[in-house]
Amino acid sequence: RRRAKCAWFLQELPAFLVPALLLALRSPPRFAPLGCRLLGGMFCGHYFHRTFIYSLLTRGRPFPLHTLLSGMLFCVYNGFLQGYYMVYCAEYPDDWCNDIRFTSGILLFLFGMGINIHSDFLLRQLRKPGEFTYKIPQGGLFIYVSGANFLGEILEWFGYAIATWCLPAFAFALFTVCFVGPRAYHHHRYYLSKFTGYPRSRKALIPFVF
Repeated sequence: RRRAKCAWFLQELPAFLVPALLLALRSPPRFAPLGCRLLGGMFCGHYFHRTFIYSLLTRGRPFPLHTLLSGMLFCVYNGFLQGYYMVYCAEYPDDWCNDIRFTSGILLFLFGMGINIHSDFLLRQLRKPGEFTYKIPQGGLFIYVSGANFLGEILEWFGYAIATWCLPAFAFALFTVCFVGPRAYHHHRYYLSKFTGYPRSRKALIPFVF
């Protein structure tokens, strides 16, 4: 097992580093194409936070080595897929920044990122350094769902997919739902079974619905 801080850093680093290298190695290396700016500002922005900020603050459990390696492998693949497409394949009309898909996608991405960061903050406050016991999360969207942090991440990547309007981004958004959605459900079931006072009105992932 690897310490959570080190494991999160190593796992998330390729998702930031691979597209950043594709941007840096682009000839000429510039951010003029909109696809490069979207990749740098949104995708790399998210993974900069996950790699260099979240990993330093997390108070999670140690990682099994196989989980770390599989996470790193996915981040390498997804970072290359998103980066290569946005740097070398994506083309947008000159007025794409005025398109409702672009503006709504950006807003949804920022909204989801805000939920994700705030929810992670609330979860950290539940544990003292070195403590790994589960407690009932409170505040923010945790009032309505057990997986508020997961909901934020799903909203982020669907926002990114809408703003970029490309198949690789939508594939990643769908993967995010399939990966973190079940985690939210199992966390919810665990909370209900462990805490007798857990709010019965709270849903797993989607407020008032699921």
